[in-house]
Amino acid sequence: MSSKFLSLLSVVTLASLLSPAIAGAEAPKTGAKDAILANINGTVITVGDFEARYQDNLRYFQAGAPEKKAVLEDIIRRELAVQEAKKLGLDKDPMVTERMNTVLFQALLDKQLAKDVEKITVSDGEAESNYKKNPEIRTSHIFIALLPGATAEQESAARKRMAAIQDELKRGASFAEVAQKQSEGPAAPMGGDIDYKDRSSLDPAYYSAALALGSPGKMSGVVRTPFGLHLIKLTAVRDWEDADHGMVKRRIFDQKRAALFEKYMDRLRQGSKVSINSALLKN
Repeated sequence: MSSKFLSLLSVVTLASLLSPAIAGAEAPKTGAKDAILANINGTVITVGDFEARYQDNLRYFQAGAPEKKAVLEDIIRRELAVQEAKKLGLDKDPMVTERMNTVLFQALLDKQLAKDVEKITVSDGEAESNYKKNPEIRTSHIFIALLPGATAEQESAARKRMAAIQDELKRGASFAEVAQKQSEGPAAPMGGDIDYKDRSSLDPAYYSAALALGSPGKMSGVVRTPFGLHLIKLTAVRDWEDADHGMVKRRIFDQKRAALFEKYMDRLRQGSKVSINSALLKN
C-alpha cells in the first residue's frame, strides 16, 4: 500500500479517530441517542455516536451531503480495520505510535489554543507601523560560502578573498560584474540580486546589516552569517503604499500565533522536569 494512499486514508478518517468532544460535537446520551445502531465485534456504535461523527464528516463536503448509510459503512470498516490492526500489534509499533502522538499533539493545540487564535486581530494601523520598521528590501550580495564549523584556516582564506574583492570594488569595478565572476551561490548569474525579501525570509544578520544602510546604492562591510561572508548592496526599499497589505497582515498574524504557541509550551515546560545532555548534541 502506497504512502500516498495511507496519507489520504489518514485525512479521511481523522475525524472518527477523535472523540466527539475533541472533534467539536457533543452526542447526547439520553433517549433515542443511546439506542445501539451497530455492534462490531462488541464495539457499540449508538445513534448519538453516529450522529456526532456524521455531523463532523459533513465538514469535508463542500456540496451536498453523504448518505448516512455510506458513512455508517465507513465507520464499520474503520472499526474492523482498527480491531485487526490491534490483533497484529500495530498499535504498539513505534512508527504508528509516533504518528498517533503527532495527532494528539495537534489535537492538544487545537483544544487549548484555538479560541485564543480566533481572537487574534491585526489592524491596518498596526500592519503599517510594523511594516515601516520591517520593510521589504531588495539587495544584491557578493557571497563566499563559509559554514559555522569552518577551521581558522578556512575562515582566513575566505576573508582574504573578500578583502581582494573589496579592493576591486574600490578601484571602480561594477558590483554586478564582480558578483557574476566572484560570488558563490544561485544569485551570482543575476549579479548577486536576490529580489525583494522581508525580514522573515533573510538571515537576521543579513537583514539588519542591509536595512542599516538606509539608502539604496550603499554597500556594507563584510557581514558574517551562518552561511558565509557577504558584501551587501541595498538596491531598493519597498514603500508601504506598494506593499501587499494582506500579506503583511498574514505575517503579523502568524507571528502572534507563534507567540501564543511559545507561551503555552513555555508554561508546560516550567511545570515539567526536562534534562538535556548537551555534550551529546552535535551540529
